[in-house]
Amino acid sequence: MVKKKHEDLAEQRLESIEGSLSKTESYIVENQNVISIVVGVIVVIILAYFGFQKYYMEPLGQEAQDQIYKAQSYFEADSLDKALYGDGNSLGFVDIASDYSITMVGNLANYYAGISFLKKGNYEQALDYLKSFESSDHVVGSMAKGAIGDTYLEMGDYSSAISYYLEAAHRDDNAFTTPLFLLKAGNVYEIDKKYSKAVEVYKTIKEDYPKSEEARDIDKYIARAEGFMNK
Repeated sequence: MVKKKHEDLAEQRLESIEGSLSKTESYIVENQNVISIVVGVIVVIILAYFGFQKYYMEPLGQEAQDQIYKAQSYFEADSLDKALYGDGNSLGFVDIASDYSITMVGNLANYYAGISFLKKGNYEQALDYLKSFESSDHVVGSMAKGAIGDTYLEMGDYSSAISYYLEAAHRDDNAFTTPLFLLKAGNVYEIDKKYSKAVEVYKTIKEDYPKSEEARDIDKYIARAEGFMNK
């Protein structure tokens, strides 16, 4: 009796599956033109994407790389105007960021342009370019955020400077960028007379990053900030 029930259930499931298959087959037959068009469109999109990458993006990226090499040389030599605007034969970071904006090199040019404008004291332009730069690399991304903090500090906007320093510090928890930007945040807290906040970040460096360069003299920073707190 139990065996009979199992056989009946199995037969019912098989009939259900066959029914579903029949419905699917009918749907495909009835809509084969639409399905063919959809599949064709997907294939065209895939081919177009790979074609765009290979025959447009790759040559454009290489062209941008060739252009930025000279600008980087000027940057390293501290010839900031030529680095930014070119020398008449090669482009500078400003034009590279604009003309090759969809490439990784064009994005990198935003960072270089931002740092260059920061060095020149053109803070609004520095912010524009630094905020246009995007990076998935945690260290480079942290350095860019820290540079924005530097720019705001030069502008006297302590609150924004601290905000970006802390963002840079916590973007990726590591023994290099985190204590570096925590220390910068602590220094600005002191400038802004927020001494308890300064002590807090200094102690974080001492406790969490004791082997970092910033931790070497951190007791002096803590003592100084606590001294101002007690006045």
